[in-house]
Amino acid sequence: MAPTRQTRSTPRRLTLRDVARRAGVSTSTASLVFSGKGPVAEATAQRVRDAASALSYAGPDPLASSLRQGRVGTVAVVVEGPLRYAFHDPFALAILDGLAEELDAAGRSMLLIAQPLDDPERAVAQLATQAVDAAVFPLCGHRDNPVVDHLLARGVPLIGSGAPVHPQVAHVLTDEFAAMRLTTQHVLDLGHERVAHLSMMLRAHSPTGVVTDAEVATATYPDAVGRLAGFRSLAGPSAPVVQACELTVEAGEAAARLLLDVPAEQRPTAIVAQADLLAAGVVRAAESMGLRVAEDLTVTGFDGVELPWLGHVLTTVDQPGAEKGRRMGRLVRLALEGRPVADETYPVTLRVGTTSAPPPA
Repeated sequence: MAPTRQTRSTPRRLTLRDVARRAGVSTSTASLVFSGKGPVAEATAQRVRDAASALSYAGPDPLASSLRQGRVGTVAVVVEGPLRYAFHDPFALAILDGLAEELDAAGRSMLLIAQPLDDPERAVAQLATQAVDAAVFPLCGHRDNPVVDHLLARGVPLIGSGAPVHPQVAHVLTDEFAAMRLTTQHVLDLGHERVAHLSMMLRAHSPTGVVTDAEVATATYPDAVGRLAGFRSLAGPSAPVVQACELTVEAGEAAARLLLDVPAEQRPTAIVAQADLLAAGVVRAAESMGLRVAEDLTVTGFDGVELPWLGHVLTTVDQPGAEKGRRMGRLVRLALEGRPVADETYPVTLRVGTTSAPPPA
């Protein structure tokens, strides 16, 4: 005889109505007891608490409560590319720290969404199953992002730091063009004439190599494009430019060798890099080739992060990451309070370190 198959029914979730019925009060009275937001006689409140204890009722479902209020307490933080890159970049970590600090003060948590460069639509599918109050694009990203249309259709406020470029995304903006002119002008003022540029990726999956005009024309990363334009506005269109395939020290070192592994009379005496990690790669490449920083080669960066292991203090564009993250968090708070938000300009400064000096005689 075949064994009888037993089925298990999922127990019904207790509700506030069950507690109210057992305590002999209305559901609204029981709700006031749990919220602590209304005048209820102590004897009545105690009856409600006793009924809840007898039924092992822990309280209202927080998700259901938040949905009724139109808030879930979660902010999506969309990071393009593998999360490990963000966790290895001290500037990205500083931004995320500042953002988390501001959101935590507002009683909201962060939901990190990794958006693959080769399949950006995957982030749309992931967000489709998540309830979020707002979304932030805190790091370097593409000009266009399919997540934007999806979230705007749901009425979700969007905050960024320059990308995606969309009229309904409010940004904390660094003037990339003007910022890159700070280090470029500094290098030129020191007397350098053979000046080169090390760019971040201009497009997804760009290989390390010399940058062509065609690549610039089809570039999709606004921050890299703006910084390159700022450099060229002072150094001229003929100044050599290479790009790194990743925002890492190792990628910066590989790209720098393309500029430095040439005859001495053709070698640049200064390299203006678009990020401190790339500049650190330039320093490594130079020193491995027997060049002294800054006596033989001036190196500048961008971001202003601390790199105590480098052995040098970079001359760089200082844009404090934690404060930039906090500013984005404040825009989120304003948007969720129903207040209008608009682009904010984020000021930066030139920080002169030990990696820049006049060119060798």
